[in-house]
Amino acid sequence: MPAVLHNPNALELLPAEVKPFGQAAQKVFRALGAGSGDREAAGMASIVASATARIAGEFDVDAILDALFDTAVADFADSLVLYLRDPLPIGDERPTGPLMLRRWHENRSGENSGFVDILAASNLSHPEHQGIAEVCEVRPGSALAEVLRGVRPVFTNSRSGDVLPEFFGASSASTVPDGQRVIFAPLRGRRRVIGAALFLRRPERMAFEADDLLIAAQLATHSALGIDKAVLYGREAYIADKLQRTMLPETLPRATGVRLASRYLPATEAARVGGDWYDAIPLPGSRVALVVGDVMGHSMTSSAIMGQLRTTTQTLAGLDLPPQEVLHQLDDQAQRLGTDRMATCLYAVYDPVSHRITIANAGHPPPVLLHLGGYAEVLRVPSGAPIGVGGVDFEAVELDAPAGATLLLYTDGLVESRLRDVWSGIEQLRERTTATARLTGPDHPPPLEALCDEVLDILGPGGRDDDIALLAARFEGIAPSDVGYWLLEPEDVAPARARRLVRRVLARWGLEQLSDAVELLVSEVVTNAVRYASRPIALRLLHTDVLRCEVSDDVPQMPRLRRPRVTDEGGRGLYLVNNLAERWGSTRLGSGKMVWFECALPGTSQTAPDRAGSVLSGWNR
Repeated sequence: MPAVLHNPNALELLPAEVKPFGQAAQKVFRALGAGSGDREAAGMASIVASATARIAGEFDVDAILDALFDTAVADFADSLVLYLRDPLPIGDERPTGPLMLRRWHENRSGENSGFVDILAASNLSHPEHQGIAEVCEVRPGSALAEVLRGVRPVFTNSRSGDVLPEFFGASSASTVPDGQRVIFAPLRGRRRVIGAALFLRRPERMAFEADDLLIAAQLATHSALGIDKAVLYGREAYIADKLQRTMLPETLPRATGVRLASRYLPATEAARVGGDWYDAIPLPGSRVALVVGDVMGHSMTSSAIMGQLRTTTQTLAGLDLPPQEVLHQLDDQAQRLGTDRMATCLYAVYDPVSHRITIANAGHPPPVLLHLGGYAEVLRVPSGAPIGVGGVDFEAVELDAPAGATLLLYTDGLVESRLRDVWSGIEQLRERTTATARLTGPDHPPPLEALCDEVLDILGPGGRDDDIALLAARFEGIAPSDVGYWLLEPEDVAPARARRLVRRVLARWGLEQLSDAVELLVSEVVTNAVRYASRPIALRLLHTDVLRCEVSDDVPQMPRLRRPRVTDEGGRGLYLVNNLAERWGSTRLGSGKMVWFECALPGTSQTAPDRAGSVLSGWNR
């Protein structure tokens, strides 16, 4: 039996308009319960108790109405028609426009139409009758408006409860069976009426009695409060999910020597709001930071903390800090956010030139490395303490990252559930990646996107207890023969030497077509470095799907692009780089900065030599 029938304090949960009715319901049910032989009274109480129990555990409007239908039809009524306000109000928002009630269509076939069938069975149907209205407008001053305002259920054959014409048309009065056969019950939430229910019994069945109004009131009240709860929860979950997806990267960056793929799946049911995230952040020297993290808890607060930690991680990555130092700073930031702000995180830095990866872990599940031959291994990385614990050191390990291997970073929602522990899930993940790699043979790694889909298949059918973030990185690396690296003393002859070195390596790579433009750009960038540097200047060329040039010095001041005037003797270096290079930028290093630019290879797009002619000719004009 529902709590409101036993506990006087439970009445405080009801809206003010319904409390007197709830008090009357308590008295009636106590009286009915006094006689143990009154099976009908016990059955009616069981109906309310069953509906209340099901409604309390649902977070979906359709599921709540399903529960009302399942418990009310057959035992209490022969048919039930449900109307909901369109649109449903959310929380404290004030609806605008007229009050419209739209008929709810459940998944079962024909149950709602049973209402019309019962009316027709009475042989009192009218030829003008067109069936139950799909949408009903509640006009001010009408009988329907008055009943909705009163909140309490009524018999529709009473003068005050004559609401059927507004649902069936003016002829509906003649189609209703004799006696108290139809109960109209408003559905009132915490703030306002959000719908209505029509209960009907067949002519051959005993008509409704006054006590049945109490049953209808209980069913309507619990259903309305449940719908209110579901609507509020749905809006909160939608906002949190939208917030979380907005804070995740829209696209992964184009990184040198590595291909990336990712997946994000929210949890289902009540736990679908979480704090999982992933990221890939380009770093100086063609490196890339791979990040995956999981804020503990499931709420909008978790999503907000996730956004703050992800932003902090990006900022720390821009400072080019070691992985263990990034986690230490994240730990400090989490403690500043609050004493209970905890998260796990794994931060890795991949260098495609050295084919090495450095990993630091803060209480996160270890990554899985799938080798080119099809062997998958769980990397041995010190687990560390979660972010937010405070006062702990994080340890980084440096491992080989061979070309063709694939690194999988994931959150615990992928490998842990109520049915398996985390280590069983990790072993299952390892076995699945191994089996997937065998399908493509030992010399060809599986397609990255397909591999992500296969990995998610270990979840199986059913709901997920936690959200899931997955980041896959296919290491391609850069061969030593595609790298040119030199140290130049900050002397006046450095630009000329840089041009000779660039010309020589471009000829070896068969890129003589780019020689003139690249020599010009390298000369300009090196000249700017020589002007202020006090230590040797590093010059590096990388030949991948583009030609990338990097010039590093010990001067912390970042270059600033400006358009030179005709009378200016200098200031044209970065102007040339901006117009001739495909992309360019500058990055702050721990001991200075790096200026880099990229040029498209011949045949891929408009190359630097093609643009050089137009830029220089326009400059001359």
